[in-house]
Amino acid sequence: MVQATSSPDTTSDVGTEAVPGARHDGASPDAAGLGRARAAAFVVPSMVLIVLFLVLPAAWTIYLGVTNYRLTGLAAAHPEIVGLDNYTTALGDDRFLTSLGLTLQFVLGSAVIGQAFLGFAIAWTLRDRRGPMRRVVEAFVLLAWILPGSVVAFLWIALLDRDAGTLNAVLHTPGAAWLLDHPMLSIIVFNTWRGTAFSMMLYSAALGNVPPSHLETAKLAGANTWQQLRDVVFPRIRGHILTNLLLISLWTFNDFSPYLITAGGPEQKSEILAVYVYKVALSGGQLGFGSAISFLMLLINLVLALVYLRMLGRRKEEA
Repeated sequence: MVQATSSPDTTSDVGTEAVPGARHDGASPDAAGLGRARAAAFVVPSMVLIVLFLVLPAAWTIYLGVTNYRLTGLAAAHPEIVGLDNYTTALGDDRFLTSLGLTLQFVLGSAVIGQAFLGFAIAWTLRDRRGPMRRVVEAFVLLAWILPGSVVAFLWIALLDRDAGTLNAVLHTPGAAWLLDHPMLSIIVFNTWRGTAFSMMLYSAALGNVPPSHLETAKLAGANTWQQLRDVVFPRIRGHILTNLLLISLWTFNDFSPYLITAGGPEQKSEILAVYVYKVALSGGQLGFGSAISFLMLLINLVLALVYLRMLGRRKEEA
């Protein structure tokens, strides 16, 4: 009779040797099997780009903000450190405070109300649509987003022109100067039309995660459209809503494209902060003062981001 003989157990040895970068001291192995040196080789190029194009320009801007640096004259050749004078001057400048108020109005009207609301309305309307109609609507919305800003600005100037504008021809209001009489409304509508596509795509993806059975149950329970949105849809896509508001608020706050429409006029009535910085730093040559305002804009962006991130954190805690 032949007796079976047990072979030595080599499972542990094979398992250890088969995983590159495995640790022999009981710690968890490197999941990718790269090791620290090779993993760093993948990270270093991106870190170099971040330092070159983000960290160094930010540090240079902070430095310029505490100097009297100018584009021309003695201050260009020999800038002097002026400390916080640029910041105190900006915070006490009526023109800066007016531009800040116009910028907040621009963000609220164009991003929070305009793009977010219109983007969701389009996504909700098209959620169950199929066929050419949906593709045509999405194509037109996306077209406004992918067109170059200069082309879009030209189209809107042609639309709102006082003498030969398309809008005046349609409304039979010859001579109506929309860009002069309603400059803020004009750039708010312009930016809403231009940026709605991002919100629409994000909300379309979010609505795809809402189970149709939940909406059907709400309908059978007698819930109207608003009640379905309030009780079923919004709680489920709240994270997407906050993420969208964060991104479009920051983009709109720093947007320079309204300059192509109104150039901040008339009489600085549409001079948002991005346009104000351009006029002060480049047109006016006051790089030090303009850099200080740019840093103040960065701080405001950080505050907006922290507010939204705090709201996202509360949502995760509630979940």
